[in-house]
Amino acid sequence: MNQKPTLHFFCGKMASGKSTLAQTLAQENNAVLISEDIWLSKLYSEEINEFSDYLKYSSRLKTILSPHLQHLLLQGVSIVLDFPGNTPSQRNWFRSIFESVGVNHLLHYIIASNELCKQQLKIRSKDQPEGSAFTTDEEFEAITQYFQPPTPEEGFKIEIYQKDEMVNFVDNN
Repeated sequence: MNQKPTLHFFCGKMASGKSTLAQTLAQENNAVLISEDIWLSKLYSEEINEFSDYLKYSSRLKTILSPHLQHLLLQGVSIVLDFPGNTPSQRNWFRSIFESVGVNHLLHYIIASNELCKQQLKIRSKDQPEGSAFTTDEEFEAITQYFQPPTPEEGFKIEIYQKDEMVNFVDNN
């Protein structure tokens, strides 16, 4: 391959559309899509019952995946990581991956109101059984309190999507 591979990753509130965008980007960029939700549900479905459990098992998954992701990138494979980058510490994990192997990166930042995310959360959750992880407005509020948008000081290449209504993404760049 002549072009350096790219690590794509995301920042956006719960139910803002990160997974939908991830699927689209993987197809458009002929990239490998790796989804945290899928891996966690397959590996730790019975262990994750509250947010602290998610944090514990997400950390374990990242430790396992990091060298694998670096290897794929070194082989010239672009990757779309459908993992949240909603805090500086989460985004630093992505940075550690792309900087360690010297590849391109792109942070896809989805801006959406709490109201829109809650609407989308209800739609997404309607087919899940009661008690499924992180599906209520209260859980949304509890998790969203930790959300921190990316800042210019973090130094990421960022593509911004403004999502005002339940329509397609609009690129503001």
